[in-house]
Amino acid sequence: MQRRIRTILLSVFVVLLAMITPVAHAEVEHPRQQWLRASTAGLFLHWGMFTAPKHLDCAEWERDVTGGGWSADYWVDEARKLGASYIVLATFHSRLGYARPWPSGIPGSCSTKRDLLGELVRAGKAKDVKIILYMTDDPQWHSEQGKQMLDSAAYSAYKGQQVDLTTRRGFGMYSYDLFFEVMRNYADLAGFWIDNDNEYWEQNKLYEQIRALRPSWLLSNNNEDTPIMDTVSNEQKTGMTPSYDYPQAAWTPMPRLVEADYKLPTTGDWWYDGRDHPVDFRLSTGRYITNAGSSMKSLMAETPMVNGKFPPSQEKFNNFMAEWVPPIRESLYGTEGGGYMYGGMQPGFWNDGAHGVITVKPGAKTQYIHVATRPSTDMLRLRDNGYWVTGITDVRTGERLKFNQSGGYLTILNIRNWDTYDTVFKVDTPLQTGYYKDVSATATSARDGFPASNLTDGSFESYWDANDKLPVSVTLDLKQRKPATHLAVNQREWSPTYARVSFGRPEDSARIKDYKVSVSDDGVRWREVRAGAMPSARGTQFIDIGQQTTRYIKLDVLNTWGGPQAPRFFGELQIDEIKVGHGYPLIPRTQTPLEAEHAQLNGTARRSICFACSGTSQVIGLGGGTRNSVTYNVTSEAGDYKLEVNTTSSEATSLTVNVNGTATEVPIPADRPDVPTDTAISVPLKAGPNTIALSSNGARGPGIDRIAVAPLPPASYTPTTTMTVKPHGVQWIGPGQQSIKVTAQLRLDVDDALDNVELKPTAPAGWTVQGAPATVQKLRLGQILSGEWTLTAPAQIPAVTAPVTASFQVLGRAKQVTTNVDIKPRPADRVFMREAEDSRNQFGSTGLTGCGSCSGGEKVRNIGGSPDAFVQFDDVTVDSAGQYTLYIDFTVNGPRSYFVSVNGGAPTEVKVDGQGNNTPYTTTIPVTLNAGANTIKFFNDQSGAPDLDRVSLGTS
Repeated sequence: MQRRIRTILLSVFVVLLAMITPVAHAEVEHPRQQWLRASTAGLFLHWGMFTAPKHLDCAEWERDVTGGGWSADYWVDEARKLGASYIVLATFHSRLGYARPWPSGIPGSCSTKRDLLGELVRAGKAKDVKIILYMTDDPQWHSEQGKQMLDSAAYSAYKGQQVDLTTRRGFGMYSYDLFFEVMRNYADLAGFWIDNDNEYWEQNKLYEQIRALRPSWLLSNNNEDTPIMDTVSNEQKTGMTPSYDYPQAAWTPMPRLVEADYKLPTTGDWWYDGRDHPVDFRLSTGRYITNAGSSMKSLMAETPMVNGKFPPSQEKFNNFMAEWVPPIRESLYGTEGGGYMYGGMQPGFWNDGAHGVITVKPGAKTQYIHVATRPSTDMLRLRDNGYWVTGITDVRTGERLKFNQSGGYLTILNIRNWDTYDTVFKVDTPLQTGYYKDVSATATSARDGFPASNLTDGSFESYWDANDKLPVSVTLDLKQRKPATHLAVNQREWSPTYARVSFGRPEDSARIKDYKVSVSDDGVRWREVRAGAMPSARGTQFIDIGQQTTRYIKLDVLNTWGGPQAPRFFGELQIDEIKVGHGYPLIPRTQTPLEAEHAQLNGTARRSICFACSGTSQVIGLGGGTRNSVTYNVTSEAGDYKLEVNTTSSEATSLTVNVNGTATEVPIPADRPDVPTDTAISVPLKAGPNTIALSSNGARGPGIDRIAVAPLPPASYTPTTTMTVKPHGVQWIGPGQQSIKVTAQLRLDVDDALDNVELKPTAPAGWTVQGAPATVQKLRLGQILSGEWTLTAPAQIPAVTAPVTASFQVLGRAKQVTTNVDIKPRPADRVFMREAEDSRNQFGSTGLTGCGSCSGGEKVRNIGGSPDAFVQFDDVTVDSAGQYTLYIDFTVNGPRSYFVSVNGGAPTEVKVDGQGNNTPYTTTIPVTLNAGANTIKFFNDQSGAPDLDRVSLGTS
């Protein structure tokens, strides 16, 4: 009776709340989040009826769970080994049978008699591990195993109305009731992890009611930034370089609470499939560390078996983490990611192949350098971001390390102990200096509510938005003439660092690519002081401008890295903060090896002050031949090495590098005479002492800051490039079409250099190519090489592949990347055929995704749900006007529909149905076309449409 009264009161409360609750606002920061912000990791458990061996009977599954010895304490203990502060339990999952691991009074799907959820909550509470319950909104897999797992009849009888649980609305109603049952019965639960939204939930203000009824509970949403949620979870990101740097693919800026949820097993499903899949320790530890370096929580998915135990490979990893994490715990707990809003030095790529992240204690007076990939030398060098360093300690060994600071860099020397996965240095940084406080900013464009003044307000919770305008200029006013040496730019971390597709949604980097910096005393007459390309990277980016005295500094952003295939990010620019630096910390405690001023100077070569250089000095006076030179003596083992030379020059010149009597001429581009840039070549060294002499045959040679000698990178190393080839997608060639125009672009995406670059297609047998290869001697960061050709076919067109290849050298090694153009003869019964993914189409906000069973191996996903989510086929050409049959190849899971409009006319709804979304189906409709070019548009402004594989036309 009391429970019935509580249920009635709760229902009344729900109705009143729905009437008075305002529109949800972004829950960016709230006291209830504190425990999660203080954590590093969580354990994600997909475990249910379809865990191998699969069960189709609820009672039999529960019997085997209990009979196998399932224990809540085991899960909690394994989570603690990982350093996890919470467990997310995904049993009520669409691919696991919709099982509920608790006794439920609401019929509709499997419900256990044993209170597994309650036992887990109690076990977690006893050991300070929070429990969060996963909830799905997705009914589409209701009969995946050939048996209906959702009982609409039972739920309809319970509700007193007909409800179809296999529809999104019916399932939304059912799961809505489950939320309230859980809230009523499990007060010590920590919240809900929600796998996307359901319209019924939103219409009935579910989240607002959770906030009112359980104000301490957290809400997390998967792959969507829902304003009322506490957490945004970024699922299973891949394609980064290095592969473990998960935050490169994230798109949610701080201080939003962000998870990275990913599978620990290298292969297999999110749930146990009967196999012991391996765990990649390098990948998994790297993700754990880099996520901490961006204040992201690592939600690691393991795959418990029916009895709850983990497969041996996962248990082995958990046991490893139980030993590996505690020695560096201080660097991971109670810290935030460094290089962002919480301060800190620059994360990312460092010297000699090193890569890592920074974590900081509050106030950034203590920082931790995490070296996930060690350099090939015994030295680490990174931007110090104005922090004065007073001491450095190896966290694992306690060893105090030698270091120096100059030119904006911290250099740690003579490192002897490297951890396999993460070498951690504790850095004492009591003070950050060298940046002006009173700087104002204006811009040539700004979106309403996001003015340029946000750039210098000291807050990362306000930012400037360029309002979709490029090029765009930002002018910084120092209020009077003052010294200036560099800009420190924190762009908003709302986009990935590289082009990728996430669940069919195209994404790309909305970061600065090409820029110019100019200075002025009056804001009218400007003098350019630096131009270049900024890496597409997370964290603070620096532009050194030499020694300037000026009042105004103007940053011209010419373009960004994002391409038009990702319209959400293309041409967009958002920046949190820009700081103007007026100097660099200088702590010359220990000399950096191979600085030019400490080498042998010959002829007119002499030391000169250079504040941006290592040791604040460089050597100038080269030019006129070998008599004016810098000579080094280097001892090494025999082999080929990477020789990096840091040079300065205001004009294009050359450098002669003579190694043991063998000379190589190296071109040096024009830049600044007081800011070093690096050039690298491969050189052979002999065992023992070697002589490296630097000179110049130019009238004025470059300045020399320092050199660095390191082993060559692995033979497999190829710098990251983006090659765009059009047309994309299988080209279906009909009779009379004998030629195809092919264009290609190669862009270098990393701060390396490619030499002797050539871009060209290879003609298939019997075909010819018109157009010369595109070539360039050197390609640097952000630069693009383009080419255009015509491929002409023989009279009979077989299925062929025309590879487009970019060939180049990297440190003397030959490398190449290739993209194919696939060409096939059009079937005789079709007058037109084109892939949905063809580059000639318009895609709106939809995206391409792989589909092994589809024509061409791809399809277009995310059609429908909004007016901009469409695919439009332009230039659909037929010889004569009349009626044709439009063949539509698609994939779908459940009933959905397209609307198809021809030449802008009234749309025709095309309703289809299917299972699995991996099997292509074909449907047809009649269409009336004009002679010549036509357009055919596929859309659904209100609801999600099927995925689209290909269209073709036949005569009616």
